[in-house]
Amino acid sequence: MSIVVTGATGHLGRHVVEQLLEKVPAERITAVVRDEKKAADFAARGVRLAVADYNAPETFEGLFAAGDKVLLISGNEFDSDRVRQHTGVIEAAKAAGAALLAYTSAPGTLKAALADDHRATEQVLRASGLPYTLLRNGWYHENYTERLAPVLEHGAVVAAAGEGRVSSAARADYAAAAVAVLTGEGHENRTYELGGDEAWSFAEYAAELSRGTGREIVYNAVTVETMRGILTGSGLPEPLADVFAGVDASIARGELVVDSGDLSRLTGRPTTPLAAAVEAALKA
Repeated sequence: MSIVVTGATGHLGRHVVEQLLEKVPAERITAVVRDEKKAADFAARGVRLAVADYNAPETFEGLFAAGDKVLLISGNEFDSDRVRQHTGVIEAAKAAGAALLAYTSAPGTLKAALADDHRATEQVLRASGLPYTLLRNGWYHENYTERLAPVLEHGAVVAAAGEGRVSSAARADYAAAAVAVLTGEGHENRTYELGGDEAWSFAEYAAELSRGTGREIVYNAVTVETMRGILTGSGLPEPLADVFAGVDASIARGELVVDSGDLSRLTGRPTTPLAAAVEAALKA
């Protein structure tokens, strides 16, 4: 029986596999990838590789075995039918008799269009009869700290989030929660609302950048329409611009504040502070 991680070479998947290797023998881990070359480092350490593609559900047939614990990391192709993609994995896991399928979803408070595919996938998973765990991941620090170049160039954080706050955490924190579920017991048919211990505002984020760079970084709050125009003007397709501008609107309404404490309880430690993520990003 394996612990199977889909999307294993993605940003989150890599963290999960690396942390699993600290807890279980490599031969108990199966990394599902589209390109074996990108997972050569895992294979060299004894991790089993399986090649499958969300867009080809037949590639998941026979991939799972009875008793496997599966982490379904949600697809990131927003212009595709993600619910169909996820359903193929769920059906293959059910047919194999998997012991648990954990799914990386979105916070239950999030009403933006970004959450629609997650809610639909949750319904499919519940209806499947598979033992499940819903890991409703909040926002990642890296959503902001990996795109610092334009912020530093213009000396401004631009968002349509008003005075809204975000309970973000590091990808490594969310990966640790997934690992706790995959290697622990008693998580069947549970839903965890996951977010950072401390919510922050964009004004506070700009102040943190100012401290880290030694120069003034301001927060420019704009309208959703203006934000959409900025995003499309930078080359983002309109559907994606609508998604990201919609998330800003959700932040303004308080929909990305997650105060359950589930993330730090699952991992057994405090979540990574935003300040630490900003410091690491600036050093990089």
